[in-house]
Amino acid sequence: MHLWQKITQRSSPLLKSQWLPNWLHLAPLKKFACFFLVGVSFSVAIASCSAPVTSAGKDRVELTLVSNVVTRAAYEKIIPQFAKKWKQEHNQDVTIYQSYGGSGAQTRAVIDGLNADVVSLALALDVKKIEKAGLIEPGWEKEAPNNSILFQSVGAIVTRPGNPKGINSWEDLAKDNISVVTANPKTSGGARWNFLALWGSVTQAGDDASSESGQVGEALDFTSKVYKNVPALPRDAREASDAFFKQGQGDALINYENEIILAAKHGLILPYVVPDVNISIDNPVAVVDKNVDRHGNREVAEAFVQYLFTPEAQREFAKAGLRPVNPTVAKEVATQFPKVKTLFTVQDMGGWNAVQEKFFADGAIFDEIQSRIQ
Repeated sequence: MHLWQKITQRSSPLLKSQWLPNWLHLAPLKKFACFFLVGVSFSVAIASCSAPVTSAGKDRVELTLVSNVVTRAAYEKIIPQFAKKWKQEHNQDVTIYQSYGGSGAQTRAVIDGLNADVVSLALALDVKKIEKAGLIEPGWEKEAPNNSILFQSVGAIVTRPGNPKGINSWEDLAKDNISVVTANPKTSGGARWNFLALWGSVTQAGDDASSESGQVGEALDFTSKVYKNVPALPRDAREASDAFFKQGQGDALINYENEIILAAKHGLILPYVVPDVNISIDNPVAVVDKNVDRHGNREVAEAFVQYLFTPEAQREFAKAGLRPVNPTVAKEVATQFPKVKTLFTVQDMGGWNAVQEKFFADGAIFDEIQSRIQ
């Protein structure tokens, strides 16, 4: 089903709506239908059911980008730049349709049939799921710079104005008088980063951080104390943010640094701290091989992915509060981001496959923590 409304010359009012932070973006995602898509080039399109099956032509080419919501502000700047560059170099118009939503929901949508040519998601684990479904060829990590990690963020703690509880570190979240808001890592990709930040603040902080031997018990006790201070586990990061901001629940909210920075750029100043020991929240990008081969647009899809690592594109990610991976741009914007004393990665913790099995599988450590605090 493809019900398309072509809008030319004038932008739709939907495209001119005021920016809202992720926690106030309330449009529901129903399977892969009825979400917002934007084509950038000479046309703008809104899909009422699904993304188009793209096709290449002599004078024009189309592709579809599926991404998580935190990237939207950056991509709305990057895509016209890429389209202009492609036109100059190939004398071909490129239209890039965009779909934004929660990373997990977007992953399921692609697996269920959303015709994504490029995915830009919150977790390498999500890309791995699409690979497992047979849509992305193994080895995608090596097909783009920086092992296909496009940008980074870190964990942050949002507090109430004036920080009345004096929350300045992960350790403070384990105090008896603190109420913490975070989503359920069993259902939320963002909440997995939150959990790993807490766990790693113990296991990755010392000189022997490369080994968790002797530290697991301490990490289990600490993380259990924090989750004991979580009165409820919302399903996803948006629900967690709604609970904190709209419903007034909790003394602290664990969130992405980039969400807070982007909110501040749009006038919503949030008190927050970035703990000295932190996890590098690595966001990957990949070409969806099966789809681009079917659509005949591999060349432009691969060129778009490569463009995302250029200084021009990386500066737009930085403006959106995301830490750039391009060394030149990272140096340019170094003062924009608080320095982190100890920054560890998922690979330091064994990689996503090991992490998923160890912490989030049924009967794994997170379930053990829940049984301890009930």
